[in-house]
Amino acid sequence: MMIAPAERLIDTKEYYFSLKLKEIAKMRQQGTDVINLGIGSPDLAPSQATIDALIQSAKNPKSHGYQTYQGILEFRKAFADKYKSLYNVDLNPDNEILPLLGSKEGIMHTSLTFINPGDEVLVPNPGYPTYSSVARLVGGKVRYYDLLEKNNWYPDWQALENQDLSNVKVMWLNYPNMPTGAPATHAVFENAIKLAHKYKFLIVHDNPYSSILNHNQLSILTYAGGKEVALELNSMSKSHNMAGWRVGLVVGHHEYIQSILKVKSNIDSGTFLPIQHASVAACHNSAEWHTEQNAIYSRRRDIIWQILDHIGAAYDHGQVGMFVWARIPKKYKNSEELTEHYLQKCHVFITPGFIFGSNGEGYLRVSVCSEEAQFTEALKRIKERG
Repeated sequence: MMIAPAERLIDTKEYYFSLKLKEIAKMRQQGTDVINLGIGSPDLAPSQATIDALIQSAKNPKSHGYQTYQGILEFRKAFADKYKSLYNVDLNPDNEILPLLGSKEGIMHTSLTFINPGDEVLVPNPGYPTYSSVARLVGGKVRYYDLLEKNNWYPDWQALENQDLSNVKVMWLNYPNMPTGAPATHAVFENAIKLAHKYKFLIVHDNPYSSILNHNQLSILTYAGGKEVALELNSMSKSHNMAGWRVGLVVGHHEYIQSILKVKSNIDSGTFLPIQHASVAACHNSAEWHTEQNAIYSRRRDIIWQILDHIGAAYDHGQVGMFVWARIPKKYKNSEELTEHYLQKCHVFITPGFIFGSNGEGYLRVSVCSEEAQFTEALKRIKERG
């Protein structure tokens, strides 16, 4: 290559799932029927009203031009109504809600907005790998904080208090947690807000899983002092089966939102209008629609538990969200050895925990996003070949 890439890419690797999907695709091309239980990409459809609204809007010739960066007011009002009904959070649709092309975009936009080169960024270990990779891309210094099974996968607030946090600019928080499935609690948000006020850093709470197999839906913005020190990312991807549509949002204090808008307006050109109209319809899905989705996921999770029981993995029945997190049996030296065993011998792919950080080593993660028949077949293969 004649022109070298920027130095910021030196420590940035291709996303694990990008590489693994290539490997699985190659195996399938060679005639191997691989069951993929690793990726959290919803296999169910959005509501019929969502699809109908998309089609109707797309038929209008005036729907296909550039859109405003903030999205139509109806779009923002629908999100505001949803936050009020789910979390009892009051948001001003005029200036406290910014639609995104998926919440992953929000991780980059928020990082570009607030992190200067050399600023420290608190990242959970285990946690979503994009938090750390984006922090590095914008010149921040990643500083991991431990999430451990012995603490039920919550931060050790006293351990954080005992550290020098004077150079921390942003703390990433994610509850319900991915990958561990730990549910959100009052204590985790109250402690985070207290710490952020004391050391004057920004919390960015990533909250895409609160509607999935979870009866206690919480937002960090509900709590006293939250809006002063916290932003929240949310998404239609998991909760409304719209992952490929790329619809997310960042919400919070209007001054924070205005700052992020400066970045966003220089990077993209807004959300396709028919997708905005469809998202409005999705925000108005009935409670029964969500109940039905969760009933399907619950049946699938029951089979996942059977799979984990058969391979001897240990797990907590109280976890929530789109994944099941489990400790691997001691006979395997690490999580990748286990997952490669089942991929090569049973043609079933399960995510190894090490990809989420050093504290994820020794664990595995299974997604509920496959048809029930796929889980049944995976269980059959593992019993017969495993």
